[in-house]
Amino acid sequence: MATVSKTCDAGLRDEIERVGKQARAASNSLRTLSSAVKDNALTNIAGKLRTSHDILIAENAKDLDTGRAKGLSSAMLDRLALNAKRIDAMAEGLEQVAALPDPVGDIVSQVVRPNGLKIAQIRAPLGVVGIIYESRPNVTADAAALCLKSGNACVLRGGSEAIHSNLEIAKIFQEGATAAGVPENAVQMISTTDRNAVGEMLKLDKYIDVIVPRGGKNLIERIYAESRIPVVAHLDGICTTYVHSDADLAMAKRVCLNAKLQRPGTCNAMETMLVHADVAKSFLPDVGRELLTAGCEIRGCERTQKLIACTAATPEDFETEFLEKIVAVKIVDSLDEAIAHIGEHGSHHSDAIITTGYDAAERFLNEVDSATVYVNASTRFTDGFEFGLGAEIGISTNKLHCRGPMALKELTSLKYIIRGDGQIRE
Repeated sequence: MATVSKTCDAGLRDEIERVGKQARAASNSLRTLSSAVKDNALTNIAGKLRTSHDILIAENAKDLDTGRAKGLSSAMLDRLALNAKRIDAMAEGLEQVAALPDPVGDIVSQVVRPNGLKIAQIRAPLGVVGIIYESRPNVTADAAALCLKSGNACVLRGGSEAIHSNLEIAKIFQEGATAAGVPENAVQMISTTDRNAVGEMLKLDKYIDVIVPRGGKNLIERIYAESRIPVVAHLDGICTTYVHSDADLAMAKRVCLNAKLQRPGTCNAMETMLVHADVAKSFLPDVGRELLTAGCEIRGCERTQKLIACTAATPEDFETEFLEKIVAVKIVDSLDEAIAHIGEHGSHHSDAIITTGYDAAERFLNEVDSATVYVNASTRFTDGFEFGLGAEIGISTNKLHCRGPMALKELTSLKYIIRGDGQIRE
């Protein structure tokens, strides 16, 4: 694994282009790397992560100290923080990826044509994947692992706020991967904190096949605006939970509190809560007290303000990814109104209904056009690890080429292979 150190402005473009060329060359070797080599590498890396708690936490502490000094929000600091539990979860994610079937070479379909041509459609690596991300150091290991297992080279560019953590994880990955026979430049970490590096990466359409951004709205908007390379991402995580008129209110309370409070700084946390008018008086005062006790600010519609202590919601609140302990609440009169609200104001990421009725559940599943849609469960489950896919590289709200958690299969493309015995077209 190569790293790019901080470089002067004059040489930055050449340096980033060199990384792209090396990644393209490495991808040619990775394309045919055996599953055994890839799995052995991931297992080695997982073991090294588990025995490196002290140094990882020490390096992470440097990033946290810098973040506090810069005034990073509590949500951002939470995303940045590493502890023994999170490091072990990172290692477990790598082992889960190693245990998954290798998608490369999988036969998706095959047919024999009347002229004898044998045509098969198989999974093949994308080639070179560029990942641009902020805050979460675990993305370094997750992204590298998924790209390695799916036969892709990757170029990683983490945020300056996690520089010490990322470089230490990259070092551990390098030791485990190269010891197993993985090409040196299969994973490259751009470690310069120069913001211009992102712009230079986005111009490398000759070498990088897809860009996957993970971070705040400003970063993703910039990448969509500047990239010459196809982008797979979600712009916002405006996730909604709707409590229907026939909901089990104890369940609804448990699910909503989890969706908002378990980790409010994540893209799959609930940002909007819709409540049917028939159960609002029974439900909102109780759940409102719990939210306020937990330090969550409630921004409610006019009817909500009559039932619980909250500030007045603005129209913008229902289209905002807060990423902190703030929730927008609205009382609705029907399932139709709830579905329409999600379609107009949501971000097509993750939305849930709490209901005991089959018909309402099925309508919600079929009519809400989001990447992941839930019945009676927290939106916090939108995650590759929770879905049994292993670590994920991100959540996609795109409709081409993948949607939802982007894991191994989503890091491959489809390729036709045709076998003949001399056929010619008449």
